[in-house]
Amino acid sequence: MSTQIEPSPRLPARPPEQAERAPHNPPIAVVGVSAVFPGSVDATGFWNDILAGRDLIREVPPSHWLKEDYFDPDMSAPDKTYAVRGAFLDDVPFDPLEWGVPPSIVPATDTTQLLALIVAKQVLQDATQGRWPEVDRDKISCILGVTSAQELLGTMVNRLQRPVWAKSLRELGYAEREVDAICKRIGEHYVPWQESTFPGLLGNVVAGRIANRLDLGGTNCVTDAACASSFSAISMAMNELWLGQSDLVIAGGADTMNDIFMYMCFSKTPALSPSGECAPFSDTSDGTLLGEGLGMVALKRLEDAERDGDRIYAVVRGLGSSSDGRAKSVYAPVPQGQAKALRRAYEQAGYSPATVELVEAHGTGTKAGDVAEFEGLRLAFDESERADRQWCALGTVKSQIGHTKAAAGAAGLFKVVMALHHGVLPPTIKVATPNPKLQVDQSPFYLNTKARPWVRASDHPRRASVSSFGFGGSNFHLALEEYTGDPARRAGRLRTLPSELVALSADTPAALAQAARALAEQATGGALQFLAWSSATAYDPARPARLAVVAGSDKDLQSRLLDLAARIERAPDEPVISPAGAFYANGAEPGKVAFLFPGQGSQYLGMGADVAMAFEAARTAWDAAADVSRAWPAPLQDVVFPRPTFGEGEDKRNEERLRATEWAQPALGAHSLALFGLLDALGLRPDLVGGHNYGEITALAAAGVLTPTMRCGSRASAASGWRRQRAPTAR
Repeated sequence: MSTQIEPSPRLPARPPEQAERAPHNPPIAVVGVSAVFPGSVDATGFWNDILAGRDLIREVPPSHWLKEDYFDPDMSAPDKTYAVRGAFLDDVPFDPLEWGVPPSIVPATDTTQLLALIVAKQVLQDATQGRWPEVDRDKISCILGVTSAQELLGTMVNRLQRPVWAKSLRELGYAEREVDAICKRIGEHYVPWQESTFPGLLGNVVAGRIANRLDLGGTNCVTDAACASSFSAISMAMNELWLGQSDLVIAGGADTMNDIFMYMCFSKTPALSPSGECAPFSDTSDGTLLGEGLGMVALKRLEDAERDGDRIYAVVRGLGSSSDGRAKSVYAPVPQGQAKALRRAYEQAGYSPATVELVEAHGTGTKAGDVAEFEGLRLAFDESERADRQWCALGTVKSQIGHTKAAAGAAGLFKVVMALHHGVLPPTIKVATPNPKLQVDQSPFYLNTKARPWVRASDHPRRASVSSFGFGGSNFHLALEEYTGDPARRAGRLRTLPSELVALSADTPAALAQAARALAEQATGGALQFLAWSSATAYDPARPARLAVVAGSDKDLQSRLLDLAARIERAPDEPVISPAGAFYANGAEPGKVAFLFPGQGSQYLGMGADVAMAFEAARTAWDAAADVSRAWPAPLQDVVFPRPTFGEGEDKRNEERLRATEWAQPALGAHSLALFGLLDALGLRPDLVGGHNYGEITALAAAGVLTPTMRCGSRASAASGWRRQRAPTAR
C-alpha cells in the first residue's frame, strides 16, 4: 500500500552570486563555553534546560523586590510596574576567600562582578582542558558586554538622598531630633560607603576583576550596546584576534540586574508583557519579560586552536554590524537596518544565507520588535533567491529565560554553538499559533517548537546564525558553522541523557550488596551523572557478581540500589531482571546476542529522534541517508522528523506520508542502521541477526553481507519503493 507523494520544491542550482567565497577574515574557533542562567549553574545544565524546553519564568522572588510595594495592574500608575514575572538566578555558592575577596567588602561589590569570576574560570578551564595553571596568560583578554548601570549603583545613589528625606520630614513638622533618628534608620537599609564601593559598582570592573584575579595580561574592558552588548564584545574580541593583539579572548555578557529600577524602565517604555508570558513570534505575544544570567565563550584563531590541540565546539565565520540610521525614534527597530547587519555577516563569512538552517533570533516578544526583526530576516534571506520556502528553523531562548539584556546575545550564542556541536535543532516554546502578521509559511523560516535531530547532507556543514539588537539601533548578526576538521579536535558532547546507567561488580554477592548500599548513600545533590561515570570506569566484567541500574534521578538510583542490595542478600544466587531498570547476576556466563531488525508497519513519526540527538554514532546514518535522498521529492529526514506545523490535520498527513512504502522502507533502514551504528560504537557485536520484512535488508547489512552503510540500504529502498518515481540513487 502506498500514498501518492507530491514533489516538493527543491533548491535550484546556485547562481554565480551564491557561490561560496573565501571569508574576508580567518575563521575563529569557539574552544570553551560557560553559562549561569536561570535554572542552572553550568553549561551542561543550561543545555539540558534548553533541550527539555523548560519554562523558567516565575514570579519575582522577595530577594529582588516585593510585589506589594511596586505592583499595580494600571500601566500608567506612577512609580509602579504592571509586571511581576521574570527569570531569576538561583543562589550560586561563592567563596570569597578562594577569590581573594575579603568577606567585609562583599556587600560593597556588585553581584555581577562576583558571579562573573566563577563563569570566567569555568570557560578558561574548559578552553585549556584542565591545564589552566600552566598556561601563558600574557595575551589572554577578557571583553564582556555589560550595561553601564549596575545594581549597586542604585543602592549607593539612594543612600545619598538623605537631604530629601530630611527636608520632607521637616516640612511635615517633625522635630530635628526625630528627623535625624528617622534618616539614620532609613540609611541603615543601604550598604555603607567604604574604600571598595567605587570599584564595586562599576561595570568595567566586571572584566577588570576577572583579569586581576585570574592574572590575565591582555585587554580587559566592557562594551555597552544595550541588549546587544554581548555581541559588541564578541565583535571586539574577534578584531583583537584578527589583529594579533590577543591569542585567546573570553567574551560574552553578564547581567544580574532585575531590580525594581530595571522593571520600571521596561514598564514605562512600555515593553513588558501584561499577561506575564514571554512568547516570541506567537499570536499571543504581548511583550517581553526580564531575565538575568551570565554566558561566556573562549575564542581563538582556528588555525591556532588546531595547532595547539584545543577542543573545538564550533567555528565563527562572520560577524556583521550596523546602525539603523535615522528612524522614527531612537528605540524603534528598523528592518532595513537589521538586514544590513545580516548581509555584512554573510559577506564576511563567504557563503549565502541559503545554506543556513538555524537562526536564533533576538526575539524579545514585543509586538513591534518581532515583526520588525522577522521582516529584516526575510529581506536578507530572500536575497539568496532560493526557490523553496521554510528551509530555516527560527527560534529564541527568550521564550524560556526571558530577556537577559546585556547577556541576551551570550545566551543565544550558547544555544547555537551547542546546536551545531550536538547536531540538534533546539526548541522554542510557547508558540501554539504563529503571529499571523509574520506570514511564516510564505517565508524562508519555520518556527521550531520541539527538539529535533539536525540531519544534514555532506554538501556543506551545518550552519547557524544569531541576532542581537540593542536600543539606539545597534544591530549585530553572527554567522557560525560546525567544526568539520580533525574529529579528535572536536569538544566532548555535554550529557543530555534523561537517564544514566550505573554498573557495579564484586567478587561475592555480599560484597556487591555492600557496594550497592555504599553507592546509594552518595546518590544525593545531583550526583547521578558523576556516579554513572565513576562506576563505569571501575566496573570489571570479569568479576562474578555484577549489577546494573538505569536511573533518571538520584532518588531513582538510591531506591533501586537499596532494593537490589536487599534482594541479593535474600537470594544471592537468584538473578534479577526488572522492567524498572535493575539487573543482577552472579557467576553467569554471557549469553549469545541476537539483533532483530523491524520491518514495514513499525515506523512512526520521530522514531529514533532521541537517540540521534544524544549520540553522533546514531545520527551518522541519518546524515548518510540525507546524501542519498537529496534527489528525492523530499529529504528523508523531513519525512521522519517533520518540521513543526500549525495547520489542522498536518500531523495526520505527515503520518500518512510516512506509512507509504516508498517512505516507510528507507526510513526504517535509516533508523535501524542508526541503532546498529550506536551498538557497534559501544562494542556490542551480534552472534546472530534477523529481520522481519524490510528488516531483512538491514540485517544483511549488519551481518556484513551488504556494505553496512546507509547508501546500501537506500539503494535497496530506492529499487523497491522509488522505482515508479524514477528517483536517481547515489552510488
